[in-house]
Amino acid sequence: MKYLFTILATIAASTAMAQHIQYPHAVKDGTVDSYFGTDVKDPYRWLENDTSAQTAAWVEAENQVTNGYLSRIPFREKLLKRLQQLVNYDTSGAPYKRHGKWYVSKHTGLQNQSVIYQMDELGGEERVFLDPNTLSTDGTVALKSLSFSHNGRWAAYAISRSGSDWQEFYVIDLKTGQLTSDHIEWAKFSGAAWYGDGFYYSAYDAPVKGKEFSHVNEVHKIYYHKIGTPQSADVLFYQNPAQPKRFYGVEVNEEETVMYLYESGAGAGNTLFVRDLRQKDSQFIQMTSDMDYQYSPVLTQGDKLYLYTNYQAPKGRLMVTDLRHPGLSDWQELVPEQHFTLDGVSAINGLFVLTYNQDASDHAYVYGLDGKLRHKVTLPSVGSVGFSGKKDQPECFYTFTSFTQPGTIYRYDIENDKSTLYYSPKVAFKLNDFTSEQVFFQSKDGTRIPMFLTYKKGLKRNGKNPVFLYGYGGFNISLGPGFSASRIPFLENGGIYAQVNLRGGGEYGEEWHLAGTKMQKQNVFDDFISAAEWLISEGYTSKEKLAIVGGSNGGLLVGACMTQRPDLFRVAIPQVGVMDMLRYHKFTIGWNWASDYGTSEDSKEMFEYLRGYSPLHNLKPGTAYPATLVTTADHDDRVVPAHSFKFAATLQECHSGTNPVLIRIDTKAGHGGGKPLAKVLEEQADIYSFILYNMGVKFK
Repeated sequence: MKYLFTILATIAASTAMAQHIQYPHAVKDGTVDSYFGTDVKDPYRWLENDTSAQTAAWVEAENQVTNGYLSRIPFREKLLKRLQQLVNYDTSGAPYKRHGKWYVSKHTGLQNQSVIYQMDELGGEERVFLDPNTLSTDGTVALKSLSFSHNGRWAAYAISRSGSDWQEFYVIDLKTGQLTSDHIEWAKFSGAAWYGDGFYYSAYDAPVKGKEFSHVNEVHKIYYHKIGTPQSADVLFYQNPAQPKRFYGVEVNEEETVMYLYESGAGAGNTLFVRDLRQKDSQFIQMTSDMDYQYSPVLTQGDKLYLYTNYQAPKGRLMVTDLRHPGLSDWQELVPEQHFTLDGVSAINGLFVLTYNQDASDHAYVYGLDGKLRHKVTLPSVGSVGFSGKKDQPECFYTFTSFTQPGTIYRYDIENDKSTLYYSPKVAFKLNDFTSEQVFFQSKDGTRIPMFLTYKKGLKRNGKNPVFLYGYGGFNISLGPGFSASRIPFLENGGIYAQVNLRGGGEYGEEWHLAGTKMQKQNVFDDFISAAEWLISEGYTSKEKLAIVGGSNGGLLVGACMTQRPDLFRVAIPQVGVMDMLRYHKFTIGWNWASDYGTSEDSKEMFEYLRGYSPLHNLKPGTAYPATLVTTADHDDRVVPAHSFKFAATLQECHSGTNPVLIRIDTKAGHGGGKPLAKVLEEQADIYSFILYNMGVKFK
């Protein structure tokens, strides 16, 4: 009884605080769009103008309200301090060898960004090679990629500023260790594909000033940059103005004998072209033509081309063909489709390592170049794995992680299936206090759905446990086991982290993915809602202790579920979500998502389906919604903040309950990638304290 009174008192305090919130006034205009004869009002259209004074004033007012609420949560600062303690440990990536030198990425405690070190030999003295922390005073410049020229003379690295998808390239002279004068701007979704003393990269024309983070990106162009020349002298290598809303990029093998050209953006996969660089004035030959399937080179060995595809193999397979006969009809099957989904292929020391997704966790196998199985890799436990190595080098490493094990590096003897611990992070808490299990439940239509649960040992299924239910469900992306120190305070306070593998992801191959796309998208929301109902029916939690969280496409997930079942959840955290399903394709690269969503312009049927679940368009006046903290950022040019702005303004207008419905708008931040640790911890402290406080949990 004392427990109940404590919970009720804490919830009452949160409710009282929420009742005194005065939400900023958002003016409404008369904007109306017509879709196939149906008029749809969009009264907050002005919030799409992210650089206007009117929008800036609204953003400032909303942040004042949100920051005021969050600052009054009694334990918010204690939770932040605990997070800072928990993440303050060293981490490392797997070492890798390039042109006789070893490189490794390391992060010490509370650094904002990881640092790249160079060694003369494995395990030797480490020298700072590239420290992104020195590129800005606040850690908001992040390293996106690092690639070495095939001749061992140069290294190109790409950075992003304030979380934007825009990239800038710089070049290091490996002889001197100094930066050259080379500087590339307005690249996007691009690496550096080296060829001789220069590299290819993909970019857009410089955007209109003031619209860098919102206007649609069109006509992706490939340029060649020769070291020592200005960007203005770069040679336009490829463009396709007839298809302005597609991505283009090239890849060159280490021997610089073969070049691949990728085209994507009009389906769930890509088309692939190949060019024999040994032949003077050679042209690209089209290998594939169906952009609904994935085609990816794995290894180029002389005239032999080894490729991954899910064409006529929804769970993926490994193929081989000859450079002289590269067309898809001439490809031969090397490793056929298996019962489980092929997620990755690495060529290491004359062998292949194939990683399969089996019920949302990784299992790896070693194959010869002849396609014959050598052995299964013995992994530490159930988790996720990533291999590192070169096709002609014996050194092999893999990184292993699970819900209860931070990223740990093993050196792997690929011939004899022997793993040796190379690096294990030393954390300041007891990992053995926590456990993880996988459960399966039935969705609304009877489909069997997997879910991982992580919690402190000794947990009782008494219906009183706080639950952080996380999902994504889209774009063929699989959610595997992974560690996050940010979850520990929630678990320490009796919480359960639940990660559900929804349809729309890639856990069971392309059929599983397609079952959560376009006119099947409701399956994703049904799966998530069914997960919540199962957790309640099985005694893990109750409606009063259930929070749903997701980002990007997962933000759409949360927005759709909280509007469809506002009675089922205590807290909702839609992060950088796609909330306006009728206009998402009109901003930056939103058009690229049409293969999963369809668009409101496709047909009347597609328009009506999208409108039927679009979070923005399904907020209903007079409805009591869960305690909601919408999150977005000013430099998010992936899912523009207008989605969250319009959703939050409409939510505050429609909401009739006593729960707080707030929006947290970060500055000098983007969609999430490259965010400095200090900002990450501030955001996590806000989210977890908001969840626990509105559940009535007193943080210990």
